[in-house]
Amino acid sequence: MEKLRTVFESNGFEVVSRISEKLGMSASRLRILFIYLSFVTLGAFFAVYLVIAFFLWIKDNLITKRPSVFDL
Repeated sequence: MEKLRTVFESNGFEVVSRISEKLGMSASRLRILFIYLSFVTLGAFFAVYLVIAFFLWIKDNLITKRPSVFDL
């Protein structure tokens, strides 16, 4: 189990370090960029949800149902 953890730590957890070396920037700035991007993408989906909910609310308030023959 210890060997498996060592392999994952040496190969898997250095993703940001390797990407930052390729891009020529510091790893801490890249980590902060990933954190900000995760908040922005989560916020974008929430904003889309609120816009859809608003339009459904407008639709429900503006379009009135006509009584059908079976309701009379």
